[in-house]
Amino acid sequence: MCTAATYKTKDCYFGRNLDYEFSYNETVTITPRNYPFSFRALGRIDSHYAMIGMAFVQDGYPLYYDATNEVGLSIAGLNFPGNARYLAFDGDKRNVAPFEFIPYILATCKDLSEAKAALSYINVYDENFSDALPHSPLHWLISDREGSVVVEPLSSGVKVYDDPVGVLTNNPTFDFHMTNLCNYLNLTRDEPTSRFAEGYALTPYSRGMGGIGLPGDLSSASRFVKATFTKLNSISSEGEVESVSQFFHILGSVEQQMGCCKVAKGFEHTIYSSCCNVDKGIYYYTTYNNSRIIGVDMHAEDLDGRALRSYPLVKQDELFIQNRK
Repeated sequence: MCTAATYKTKDCYFGRNLDYEFSYNETVTITPRNYPFSFRALGRIDSHYAMIGMAFVQDGYPLYYDATNEVGLSIAGLNFPGNARYLAFDGDKRNVAPFEFIPYILATCKDLSEAKAALSYINVYDENFSDALPHSPLHWLISDREGSVVVEPLSSGVKVYDDPVGVLTNNPTFDFHMTNLCNYLNLTRDEPTSRFAEGYALTPYSRGMGGIGLPGDLSSASRFVKATFTKLNSISSEGEVESVSQFFHILGSVEQQMGCCKVAKGFEHTIYSSCCNVDKGIYYYTTYNNSRIIGVDMHAEDLDGRALRSYPLVKQDELFIQNRK
């Protein structure tokens, strides 16, 4: 499972935790403007917006998990099993395969307004990348500086929700998560006021008691509440170091530790966390065994090129002993 979020100081930031039990050896991948995208039903696009993000590159094609284009539009795909439904090919719609959704929107749309317009005629249809790589059940968070939407492919068609909190996790559907926030409306970052009973005042014995009831388990519903509360109450200065650090702390509030969530093939854990400065095109990340923040700047590459540029993740850090020569 996963968590995606947005954050804004002077610049705007977008990123996610990728929680799973194993890695596909994903890389930070830059797709330049002239890389030829061949879409299964829509033909070839030879020129488009450049993009940077985390991808599994297969047969020369970037299968993006999350990405941002050069003008600041961002998308993350999150697991949505049991609810995601990819429909049959529809001749009256613009048919986009699930693995094409991120590159198609980022290649052709400059902002959230254009993305929402495109979504009105898109059908996310039932098409695998290959027999060896069937599609994953996904929903998507799409954001720019001005806002966010959640896109969910359902049996009734593609549903688009405005996302006023700029956060997404997994099941159930997004409307549930927004309604579920009402169960926590008494949470506060302030010192709580005694309302136990009229005429009977209780005095807090600890700092932080306004947050009693904030969930801390790893379920998607709980992570949505925790990430939303943390994000909406976050404070940092506007510098790049402070902003990026704060974003990783937001994601850290819902990261998954190895051993706490057992699944059939191992233990789900936070394989990587990402934070893209969408205004500067710098993609930062950490990995499970490397908490040092690593950055890749898309504008340091030749964005008018045709070839993908991929950077393997730095997955292991070394412990630094300050007083040892």
